[in-house]
Amino acid sequence: MGALVTLELPDDSPILALPWIITFGPLDDDEEWEPVVCGPYERAHALALAQSVVADEELMAVVEPLLPRVSAEEIRAEIAAAQLAAEAEDEAADLADTSIYGDYEDLGAEEVIGESSRRPVQAGQPPDATEVRAGIARIAAMLTRPSR
Repeated sequence: MGALVTLELPDDSPILALPWIITFGPLDDDEEWEPVVCGPYERAHALALAQSVVADEELMAVVEPLLPRVSAEEIRAEIAAAQLAAEAEDEAADLADTSIYGDYEDLGAEEVIGESSRRPVQAGQPPDATEVRAGIARIAAMLTRPSR
């Protein structure tokens, strides 16, 4: 059984309406091969396809939004925002009192600290090809509409 990782978003998040991609890679750190990136899909289709693929195989699937940025400046702004967010997380972690977690060396392989969106995947019914193509057509229409 593989694993699926995705963003946990509120139901009203505008990110849910973006196109989504799936990156498949090895679940085991000992395996080395280039990841396979598929999409874009609507989020529900991406999740269903990823679940279907990793349910019976030792694979990791990462389902994430595809940001339709059309200029180098927009891309640089996204990169800068991601870097700032990572720095803020690092600073918050440095300031946090980790003594409540005990000694990290005492943790067993099955123990997890904090929340994780990585969870075992149950096999589901993937969408059929016609449904996925219709989703891709909706994404294409969305990406070609002028920005407001």
